Formats: sequence, C-alpha cells, structure tokens
Amino acid sequence: MTDNSAAELVARARADVAAKADGNRFLGLLEAGEVPRERLVRLAAEEHRIVSSDQRSFALLAARFPAPPAGGLFLRLAQGEAEALALLGRFAAALGESEKNLSAYEPLPLAQAYPAYLAQRAAFGTSTEVALAMLANLEEWGAYCARTATALRERYGFDEETVGFFSFFAESPPGFEEEALAVIAAGLASGDDPVEASRAARLLHAYENAFWDALADDLP
Repeated sequence: MTDNSAAELVARARADVAAKADGNRFLGLLEAGEVPRERLVRLAAEEHRIVSSDQRSFALLAARFPAPPAGGLFLRLAQGEAEALALLGRFAAALGESEKNLSAYEPLPLAQAYPAYLAQRAAFGTSTEVALAMLANLEEWGAYCARTATALRERYGFDEETVGFFSFFAESPPGFEEEALAVIAAGLASGDDPVEASRAARLLHAYENAFWDALADDLP
C-alpha cells in the first residue's frame, strides 16, 4: 500500500462520517443555556471516566505497537489524555465536584460505549484501525469541544481556565494528522485490512454520537 492509498482511505472515512452527521441536541441546548447545572456535572463525570480509560487504551497501544511511527503516536496520545485529565479537574472543581465524587458517579452505559470500543480495539485491533478511527472523527469531535467551551463561557459564565479541557480538545495535537497518516500507511503496507479499519472509524463515530445523545437524554 502506498501513502496515497492511506490518504484515500482517510478521505473515504471522513466522507462517511460527514454523511452521518445529524446535529448534536445536547450542544444545541447548551448553546441556548438550557442545560441545567447538574447535567454539567454529568458531562464532567462521564468525561472523567472516558479520559481515564482512553489514557490506558493509548498506553496499551503504545506497548502493542512500540515501533515507529505507531509507538510514538500512541504514547503521545496517552500523555495528552493525562494532561486533559488535569484540565478536566478544573472544570469539575468549578462545579463543586471533587475527583472522588467523579469516580463515585454511576456512568450511563451508552455514554461509555465509545471508550469501551476504543479499549476493545486497543486490545485486539490493529494500529491502522485506531489511527484511522481517531483521524476520521477528529474534526467533528474538535468542533464539538470548541462549541462546548464557547457555550460554557458565554452562557454559563465559566472562564477560559475552567473550560480548558474542552479548548484542549478543540485543536488537534501538532503533527497528529501527518503521524496518523504515517501509521495508517505503515499498517496497510504490513497487511492491515482497510475494510476493518473503515468499519472501526464508522463504529467509533456512532459511539461518540451515543455519548452526546446520552447527555441530552430526558432534557426538554
């Protein structure tokens, strides 16, 4: 497989994700200032469990695929999740919630479908599957995080430091796209199945949507 084949696979996966985009009810309510404060606690608590899981998933991937380019990419992603977890603590503190409270929170099953799937792929999938899934969904996820940060500042009065978790994910890590593309190209060249990789991107997108839908559940 050539680098062009990897780029074509990414383009198809991104087009598939874009075709399935159907809005985000939770963010619409958040931007209107109609999400109650206790639902913001749910957002923080669900994210605390997600980020903690993703950090371990990326660390496992770095251990399974230590050679470059995959090893370096997954290790940096694990380190990024650790940084994000610290930023999330500021948001939780502004809501009056401690890390102990976040850990004790009972998560919603569908809100945790995404990290469960990522953990499954981290244990049993290929580097191509994970790199493609993350890359194909990155733009939408980043846009959602940017909208969340803006709404929390403008509608709920949080400052930039408090919403730093969401601002952190609003921008892709420097060089991430190039590194992920290199991982995909290397994986395809070693025999990774492009059909399975595309399936992983599609499923990850569905599970991310399930997260936002779970946050909006029962809201008017």
